[in-house]
Amino acid sequence: QRPNLHTVHLKKKNPWLDPFDDGPDPDMEYGSLFTDGKQDEDPRPPDNPDNPYGFLKFPKGFSVEIASLALKVRGDVRRCCCMVSGGVYENLLFFPAIQMIKDRYPGVQVDVVVSPRGKQTYEMNKNVRWADAYDVDEDFPEPRVYTDFVGVLKGRYYDMVLSTKLAGIGHAAFIFMTSAEHKASYVYPNVNSAGAGLFLSETFTAESLNLSDGGYHMYKQMVDWVGKPFRSVPRQPLPPLKVSLSRKIKEVVEAKYRKAGAERGKYVVIHGIESDSQASMQSRGDTDSLLPLHVWKKIAKGIRDLTPVFVIPHERERENVEEIVGYDASIVFITTPAQLAALINDSAGLIATNTAAIQLAHAREKPSIGLFCSEEKAKIFVPNADEKRCTIIASKTGKLIDIDVEAVKNAINFVNVSLALV
Repeated sequence: QRPNLHTVHLKKKNPWLDPFDDGPDPDMEYGSLFTDGKQDEDPRPPDNPDNPYGFLKFPKGFSVEIASLALKVRGDVRRCCCMVSGGVYENLLFFPAIQMIKDRYPGVQVDVVVSPRGKQTYEMNKNVRWADAYDVDEDFPEPRVYTDFVGVLKGRYYDMVLSTKLAGIGHAAFIFMTSAEHKASYVYPNVNSAGAGLFLSETFTAESLNLSDGGYHMYKQMVDWVGKPFRSVPRQPLPPLKVSLSRKIKEVVEAKYRKAGAERGKYVVIHGIESDSQASMQSRGDTDSLLPLHVWKKIAKGIRDLTPVFVIPHERERENVEEIVGYDASIVFITTPAQLAALINDSAGLIATNTAAIQLAHAREKPSIGLFCSEEKAKIFVPNADEKRCTIIASKTGKLIDIDVEAVKNAINFVNVSLALV
């Protein structure tokens, strides 16, 4: 018996919500006025800059004469909230996803909810309207802060909420209380995810308990869902990582490295000094990504015709650098990712371990040398290294401390000419 081709069951949105939902009816037709193409720009009037109160803002769904029917039929997204788990490195790798949301939904307003350290990253992102400091990784938040923030998110009337924190029933209920129409989040790959699907419209089961193990493409499942093709809209491609720098940050950083004795385009940034400071900007997926100073001293001796600039995450490291490397060493104290990006932007190149600096160099299209504890970590965090002008040096023992210093020096000699020409 031939199968009936008319009874094709599409993927269910969420089997927890309705076990009898077989997906949209293939015979139902909507007019092209509401379903074809991407959403239009927001037709609502903008705020009046001369009036402190602005125009009266109605909640979603209450201003029928302004909100188009396509907002409901086509699933348009006017306001999106992204809850990003982790620190600087994890938030930096979420930048391409934010750019894809802006491309997929023209005119959308994107807000982020991140940790205080992660909030510093959005100084380099022009696509984000508001960045709120709230640590979603906190297992037992203070009730006063928790309830207040639920009210803040609920009052903004988001259409879509995305979360990269592995959700159980508690975090899923937190997202559910925002009253957004589209609620998507990663969930635990074990029994801790039980019940989370009841509160979410889309779930992504993480491959491990640490999402950062996925490296550069750690948000692949969420990106595939956000950029999925829909009727006449093709699949939205993922753009590369880009960061923007303000003139004020560039001026502040230029004063710092000039005070340290370096000139624009004539120095190499060294990042990844061993320290217990959170400003080291490590990834949660690679904890073995810092080198002690005596190794960096050997590497710095291989740099010719350029000034090595040591980036310290805390002022207490300055004495250690002066004692081990020398009192004439160029030292710059930087804790924010935007200032680090500006320092790399004015440099000839970068030599760093697997910290956020290696991704910032790729975003600003600067040549770099990446030091990794293994080849596997290098392939995960820096795919297509040749296209990104990145030379990979990996340890053969699986420990970063055992990295071949002579191989690093040879790589420096190989790229010295290209660095000097940048």
